[in-house]
Amino acid sequence: MRIITREDLSDIYIKFHQRGLPFLLSKINSNAFQRTKSAFNDSTLESSSFWIIPEVTKRWNKLITGNEDMLYEEYLTNTYFKNKEKIKILALGTGVCSHEIRLAEMNPNCEIECYDFSDELLKKAKVISEAKQLENISYFAKNIIEHDFKNEKYDVVFFHASLHHFNRISEFMDQVVIKNLKAKGLLIINEFVGATRLQYSTMQLYYINRAIKTIPKEYRKIFKTEIYKNRYYGSGALRMIIADPSECVDSASIIPAIHQKFHVLEEKFYGNNILQSALKDISHHFLELNPEKQEVLEKVFALEDELLEKHPSDYVFGIYQLK
Repeated sequence: MRIITREDLSDIYIKFHQRGLPFLLSKINSNAFQRTKSAFNDSTLESSSFWIIPEVTKRWNKLITGNEDMLYEEYLTNTYFKNKEKIKILALGTGVCSHEIRLAEMNPNCEIECYDFSDELLKKAKVISEAKQLENISYFAKNIIEHDFKNEKYDVVFFHASLHHFNRISEFMDQVVIKNLKAKGLLIINEFVGATRLQYSTMQLYYINRAIKTIPKEYRKIFKTEIYKNRYYGSGALRMIIADPSECVDSASIIPAIHQKFHVLEEKFYGNNILQSALKDISHHFLELNPEKQEVLEKVFALEDELLEKHPSDYVFGIYQLK
């Protein structure tokens, strides 16, 4: 395990320019829950993360739904939710609830309950859903681990990029997920399931740096700084624990725990082993494409496909039924 790396030191500098001194000072707190909360409780944050790139979204759609123009919420609607009388969904770790709101719009027959500890993000979500006049979605600012769900039974438990923030995954499945599911209920995830604490393999780091080298310097200037991304060294566990103790805390256990307790209905592995790190903080250069930028992304995608032929995927879209 890498305890501290050069990546950690540069990330502190970058975070200072992108999020300011108050954000860094929020990490000087002995309360692990408050350090985690400070990482998410900002509804106005600008970023240059890989998921903002439209071509990346098209790639995900193609790998998950088979259609680059079809989001997975539409796929779920057409394949699992349409023509059902009523579906009760428990969504955990929802943040600003963009995916849950989209599902509520597409499926008036769904009753969606969103739980997250970030009251600020849930307030923003509520404003959005009220503007859309949605009456089938509700919000609860709770610490999911401590909240008593009173054995309510749901047809679906749903996670989008949040399950990897929970520790002791096998126990969490038993005590929260399975406890709240009806018999034969569904678990639906769109999730990071890669290395715990982002402790990437030597092979993965090698491919990430090959990808960075394919990107011209002008597109490697880091968001809100005057420095350039030249190499990726991997995350140190110490900085991750300080910055957000929940980040990928037991992510490597997610797939084994699910396979033990659920039947696999669908499982679409779609990578991001390279994209997440190689494009971090430089993704804003690829919001609008010209032929050169298009070619750069295609080269990065090709490297990721090559890596995935011999390395497990970091991300999965999965639909599972309780055994």
